[in-house]
Amino acid sequence: MSEPIRSTAPAGTIDVHAHAVLASSEGAAGAAGPELGTSEDGRPFYRVGDYVLHGVRYAGSPFMDVDVRLAAMDDAGIARQLLSPNPLTYFGSLPVADAVAFARSHNDGLAALAAKHPDRLLASAQLPVQDVAESVAEARRAVRELGMAGVYLDTDPAGRTLDDPALDPLYEAVVELDVPLFVHPSPLGPDGPPADARLRRFDLDLLLGFAYDETLAVAALVFGGVLERHPGLDVCVSHGGGTAAFLSGRFAAAVEKRPWASQALRDHGFEHYYRRIWFDTHVHDEQSLDLLVAHAGVDRLVFGTNFAGWDSGAHDAPTGDLGAALTANATRLLRL
Repeated sequence: MSEPIRSTAPAGTIDVHAHAVLASSEGAAGAAGPELGTSEDGRPFYRVGDYVLHGVRYAGSPFMDVDVRLAAMDDAGIARQLLSPNPLTYFGSLPVADAVAFARSHNDGLAALAAKHPDRLLASAQLPVQDVAESVAEARRAVRELGMAGVYLDTDPAGRTLDDPALDPLYEAVVELDVPLFVHPSPLGPDGPPADARLRRFDLDLLLGFAYDETLAVAALVFGGVLERHPGLDVCVSHGGGTAAFLSGRFAAAVEKRPWASQALRDHGFEHYYRRIWFDTHVHDEQSLDLLVAHAGVDRLVFGTNFAGWDSGAHDAPTGDLGAALTANATRLLRL
């Protein structure tokens, strides 16, 4: 069983799941924006391409105001935080030139923000995933020139599965740069929120859609041989890897019995590769965390909050031995 969850994080706690929105990147993706504004009825909006998110107030919140963020971190007892791109602005379907321009603007801005508070903030890079060569170039620039601590990918970058061999040069570059890769889904489908109309009810695009995409990401990384081809790759999947812990026994049985499993996968078993993935612990309750610990182990779990989001777990850090382990693991993952 995991340690109990308490309301204040242990000293030195590191949060690896915290998105940022930058005023400096508004309009950096050309006609796709992003654009922050206020509608006629007074509600704030955030436009990304043809999609408009209404009612989320980014301005003056921890997403955009670093002083508000640092004060909220202090209140939660979070010592350091990894800032990451907003999943709304992955821009996987933009023309390459626009995606490159946005990634460069975003990375310049986020790296500069983190550099002003080096003892509190770290930054991870946006990539123009439409073009793998450009993604490799931007990852190298972000890490070597801007000092960013990792890179971010969607669960299906530009419509590819994570085991698509076209992404192998990017994975090779990430290993070469010696930084972690973070995988987090986007709530946007080809027509805005997911094309499955059932997911447009009750926020199910966020509640179930994210878990669905994260589970598919775990399957692609393990079943698709990514970790076999890139043994030095450190990849962290958000929200505990979706439903993968719950399905791990079924996944293991499939490896033993289904014809698509590679020989290496059969020889080593599902758990061997599954336990090579890092997961953040933003899973909301102790029973879910217990399940994640039981199946994924503790060695590659890190504390994550979706800081300042509607479902923020900023005050849900485990205490005791598990809390200490999460911080030690994050120190290792981020090469601190």
